Amino acid sequence: MNLTQARLFPEIEKTIQQLNFESITAERKIILQPLIDYIQLKVTTQQEIRLNFICTHNSRRSHLSQVWAQTAAAFYDIKNTFCYSGGTEATALFPMAAQTLSKQGFQIETISQGNNPVYSIKPNENTHPIIGFSKTFDDDFNPKSEFAAIMTCSQADGGCPFIAGAEKRIPITFEDPKAFDNTPQQAEKYEERSTQIANELFYVFSKIQK
Repeated sequence: MNLTQARLFPEIEKTIQQLNFESITAERKIILQPLIDYIQLKVTTQQEIRLNFICTHNSRRSHLSQVWAQTAAAFYDIKNTFCYSGGTEATALFPMAAQTLSKQGFQIETISQGNNPVYSIKPNENTHPIIGFSKTFDDDFNPKSEFAAIMTCSQADGGCPFIAGAEKRIPITFEDPKAFDNTPQQAEKYEERSTQIANELFYVFSKIQK
């Protein structure tokens, strides 16, 4: 991989350097291709790119996807890319997901406490932070039209056959690290899932021709 369009925090760059596109199977690349095609069309026609990553509770996979997609867009200098996340219901960004991103180099600050904390998530010193909190996919914080809905969990994919306002609906599902909550493998499995998501989304953005 070629470094680097956006100057990121050193630990994030270290994570990126360890990504391995060759580990992505041919079957998985077929699943990722519609997202590549969607982004490429937007770039070619000079339109804004809006990606809304959707999971059931907007607590783990959708947040990890939003953060890594926004970072990949900056890394490859794909301008006018705006990444969002939402759920079929709102809960809270699970603390281990935030801790995993922090371990991988993101600067994370808790803006507000409570049942649904709000986090500031920054990949470098100067970028506007990603605001992380749990919300429904149609929350006012998210776009209402001209976006792609990327379904990051099979339950949301099956339960939401129609996403209002979405130009395209793209299922790219990931296994839920929640299965390892309260086990000795929890931190390891969250980092493993976050790295997989980073690897696949960086692969997607690496294919975009400007």
